[in-house]
Amino acid sequence: MATIVDAILSMPPVLAYLLVFAFVFAEDAIFVGFVIPGETAAVLGGVVANQGTADIWVMVPLVVVAAIVGDTVGYEVGKHLGPRLFGLRAFDRHRKKLEHAQEFLRVRGGWAVFLGRFVAFLRAMTPALAGASQMHYPRFLAFNSLGGAVWGAGFTLLGFAAGASYKAVAGAAGRDVAAIVLVIAVIALVVWRVRKGRRERRDEREFRDRPAPGPSEGQ
Repeated sequence: MATIVDAILSMPPVLAYLLVFAFVFAEDAIFVGFVIPGETAAVLGGVVANQGTADIWVMVPLVVVAAIVGDTVGYEVGKHLGPRLFGLRAFDRHRKKLEHAQEFLRVRGGWAVFLGRFVAFLRAMTPALAGASQMHYPRFLAFNSLGGAVWGAGFTLLGFAAGASYKAVAGAAGRDVAAIVLVIAVIALVVWRVRKGRRERRDEREFRDRPAPGPSEGQ
């Protein structure tokens, strides 16, 4: 893992920009978020910028643009493929989540697009669901841009701050130890995401399994 981090930190700036953009873009545009979370790419982009491999004032807007454009592509995919896409067997294991996401979008409208940016499954699926539901694109774009800006800037700057810690550790204990610390920090972020997702699923199951109130309880 330390070797991987060293490779990322030593890659040419153009390649660093392209990789971060591609991962953030693909998360929403083609559902890569089920495999590679966009936060990880954004955080690593901030770390790379802190180490001088890239410029933070280029990396932040790049991540924001990738998030907004990726969502827009996801919206168009949902608008044109819609029911055929979500009817694929590949989505069978996520059927309940899709139903909840559709309900969330129906109730919250544009704010579901904004809030969905901060929840892994919703971030990957909400743009396509918004397109399939024929949400007006100007409304989608407004909330998508707001969410992409807050999310993109927030996680990239978080990585930049983490990179400052990396630099301090590297100066005190050497680059290899610092790389291990950075890997642990990234793994902790991923574990937090997984545990948060499990807790949300457990809460959903408990809510679904809760018995409906009887006539006397409703009075």
